Amino acid sequence: MELTLLGTGAPEGLPRPDCPCAACAAAVGPDARAAAALLLDGALLLDLTPGAAFAAARAGRSLTGVRQVLLSHPHEGPPVEVPAGLPQPGRVPDGRELTLLTGHRVRAVALDAPGTGYAVTGPEGQRLLYLPPGGAPAGLEKPAEAYDMVLLDVVGRPDALAKLRATGAVGPTTDVVAVHLDHDVPPGPELGRRLAAAGARAVPDGVTLAVGAYEDVPDVPRRTLVLGGARSGKSVEAERRLEAFPDVLYVATGGSRNGDTEWSARVSAHRERRPGSWHTVETCDLVPLLQAEGPPLLIDCLSLWLTDAMDAAGAWDDAVWAERGEKVLRERVRELTEAVRATRRTVVAVSNEVGSGIVPSTASGRRYRDELGRLNAGFADECEHVLLVVAGQAVVLRG
Repeated sequence: MELTLLGTGAPEGLPRPDCPCAACAAAVGPDARAAAALLLDGALLLDLTPGAAFAAARAGRSLTGVRQVLLSHPHEGPPVEVPAGLPQPGRVPDGRELTLLTGHRVRAVALDAPGTGYAVTGPEGQRLLYLPPGGAPAGLEKPAEAYDMVLLDVVGRPDALAKLRATGAVGPTTDVVAVHLDHDVPPGPELGRRLAAAGARAVPDGVTLAVGAYEDVPDVPRRTLVLGGARSGKSVEAERRLEAFPDVLYVATGGSRNGDTEWSARVSAHRERRPGSWHTVETCDLVPLLQAEGPPLLIDCLSLWLTDAMDAAGAWDDAVWAERGEKVLRERVRELTEAVRATRRTVVAVSNEVGSGIVPSTASGRRYRDELGRLNAGFADECEHVLLVVAGQAVVLRG
């Protein structure tokens, strides 16, 4: 089954008309996107958008062979003119199946938002799922096998991708293509980086893809370290990297600090950002979690883990540090980094970057700064991806 993307943008396109934002200003050339529309085998058109015939011509395709036009979501504004020779567009009722003379079978998928998703099976058995902007499946039974390709709003509804993964509808070889792209994320390399972390990719308008070809499916990094200063956005970046995955285990190393209202407010803010399907455990015993099989881990954060480890080693006291504290702490760090190297789980860890500011005035403060630098370096050595977040912007250090 051959798929041509006549458009990959949000309903208003990218850049949005008359929008002065930085993302829209940068959306030029291959980063400019018309509203999403898909042409399958020249016979089935999913979503009719203004200029569809011209978009097809630019892609080296024609709409003259289209036998069915299906709409996936309500279109605002004046009705879109139907090019001469095309059948009138329609929508398939939820749960119903349509069979074309060309051999394509189209099943309507119910959504949790206005619109309809379409599961298309080609004449040779390839399977594709297309979801409209802002939509996620309202309910999914476990399919017999994963789809070959899924096209959806990865940036706006990462939970939709998480739902599909939870049921097995998206597997390791599923080609996840982001469509309905808007100005919520800068185009170019930053868009590609964010999508790759979710196991997805974006392609320019006009590209033709072979459904069932897996060579371009990005590999999700096994281990990622996200560094940054206070309020830099490092936790948000870490959470974003796993929001398209189900059953994430959030490992909070800071504890509850009973009686500290300011700390409780911080914890509540983090908890409210996290998807409802995630689970939370409060512990600094990270090695058993890394050694066990299970869903992805989000560890927030290593700097608080180090505080607990230094407490246990008596490392704040100069005499204890000299006698045995340094040796005990280094052994704890070694055990942690070895567990990171050997883990089979997907891991995203957060840590503070504290070595670039004022030198602490106490020996214990300088010791903590130095040991956190060593911990960060050792942990980073075991990670495929390392990011430094500054002012909410992620700078790739590795990967």
